[in-house]
Amino acid sequence: MNRRNFLEGTAVSAARVLGANDRLRAGVIGAGGRGRLLAAEFKEIGVEVAAVCDVYQPNLEAGLKAASTGARPYRDYRRLLEDRTLDIVIVATPDHWHAQMTIDAVEAGKDVYVEKPMAHTIEESFRMVEAVRRTRRVVQVGTQRRSFDLFLEAKQIMDSGRLGEVRLVNSWWYNHQASLRRGELKGELDWEAWLGPAPKRNLDPVRFFGWYYFWDYSGGLMIGQGAHIMDAIHWFMNSTYPLAVTCAAGRPNVEGAEVPETTCMCVEYPENYLAVFTCGYKAMRYPLTNDQLVQYNGSKARFDVGRESYALYLEDPRTLDPKPVEARRLPGSFGSATRAHIRNFLEAVRTRQDPSAPVEAGHYTTVVLCMAMDALRQGRRLRWDAAQRRVVG
Repeated sequence: MNRRNFLEGTAVSAARVLGANDRLRAGVIGAGGRGRLLAAEFKEIGVEVAAVCDVYQPNLEAGLKAASTGARPYRDYRRLLEDRTLDIVIVATPDHWHAQMTIDAVEAGKDVYVEKPMAHTIEESFRMVEAVRRTRRVVQVGTQRRSFDLFLEAKQIMDSGRLGEVRLVNSWWYNHQASLRRGELKGELDWEAWLGPAPKRNLDPVRFFGWYYFWDYSGGLMIGQGAHIMDAIHWFMNSTYPLAVTCAAGRPNVEGAEVPETTCMCVEYPENYLAVFTCGYKAMRYPLTNDQLVQYNGSKARFDVGRESYALYLEDPRTLDPKPVEARRLPGSFGSATRAHIRNFLEAVRTRQDPSAPVEAGHYTTVVLCMAMDALRQGRRLRWDAAQRRVVG
């Protein structure tokens, strides 16, 4: 069956009309660690996880254990999308598959929760926006800070005007990556299906287990962590497209990796501010509460927002050890953000309203991140032409 016939055959299976008490049914595509966590969270909230798809047999078996009793196994995600009883699809594959699977899912009448980053190329993300809006499906991108109560409070402080003019946003994410995962394949793997739209290569367990660190499938921690950081900056600063992006890095210091683990991107915005994000994964290890921070440097105040904290410091040049005038710190609370994000998505599915992290938000962040990857590899500043919707040198 070719893709066009597949989509024509499944488009008629648009999601059923849901009552307030109807139980939603979901299918998971990609049953690695994140996919299994999401399956468990969706199930805990009350969704029936009725199908699991993975091209690697051990992941498929583990995913079925995380899913609801009686969940159907699939090796081909297109067969999962043919199930007209599924309302929702969860896409938790490597980055290079996010776009096509999401597009095919909405074409098949499903609503989608897709992990970040939303896409691996700018062109893909444009196609995702078009498909989602044309099919009128609900898509939530997995940038869960947008549904986390601590960040919602911080956003209110940001919108209050107390910071004055913000012309510089500094952000960082520091921790330690010792090595690539170098496991042995312990079951059947459909390597060609796993590669999908990526360049064809011989079977390589290092690439399979360590895909995060290869350009064909991702952009490393600069992109994986940057998706959260840059999306939050866009949200707090009310930004969309950038003006220009530069990016610098040393050589990779994780043996066998293509993508450097230590990078710094600088993003220029038409709102007249710079956003700098530094990713350093050869730093010392930090507790998760302290491994990241975004500082909004205003003319009247500085606002520090961490994973599980925020603190507002008013200008006071005479005090050597200033204390925040507003602060909140909740170590260990971030796990609830994913749950809140899923609940927000499910409410949007029922009401047919946009969720907190809609497809456009994922698109704007994708543009920045893809420009950062290209700027790093090309060694030059890249500009965004908003009128032509493309990158220019």
